[in-house]
Amino acid sequence: MNNIVLIGMPGAGKSTIGVILAKVLGMNFIDSDLLIQEQEELLLKDIIKREGQQGYINIENQVNRDISVDNTVIATGGSVAYCPEAMEHFRETSKVVYIKLSYDTIRKRLGNIRQRGVVLRDGQTLLDLYNERCPLYEKYAHIIVDAEGLDIEETMEKISNSLKES
Repeated sequence: MNNIVLIGMPGAGKSTIGVILAKVLGMNFIDSDLLIQEQEELLLKDIIKREGQQGYINIENQVNRDISVDNTVIATGGSVAYCPEAMEHFRETSKVVYIKLSYDTIRKRLGNIRQRGVVLRDGQTLLDLYNERCPLYEKYAHIIVDAEGLDIEETMEKISNSLKES
């Protein structure tokens, strides 16, 4: 179990924090959203457009489930919580860290969420999405880090300390 998997809402800082965490801990770094884009040769929003929501989640599940690495920080997409096989794989091979933020913070950080390739059902609001996903993140996480009011460095430090204690 020497990988670290970061989960949480879009805008939680998983990719940004992941890169810094990997440098500080002397680990490799993977952004699973980029692996998906590489495999499909499309941007996330275009994959969602082409495949629909469930099709995208099936691809996300497969890509994340198939990640086989050592000594790596893995930043995941926010919708990975809908991928039970991938999440079980991560729980077995990694420490899963949920970067927890309030709805208001997420809403402020996210500009155009459709541009970011956020998986929203028709008529679903960001608040609906937040309320649906947070219990899933908590269910799968080994460690929950409350990053409310913290900057990137402080969040990274808190994750690093939590990993040492676990």
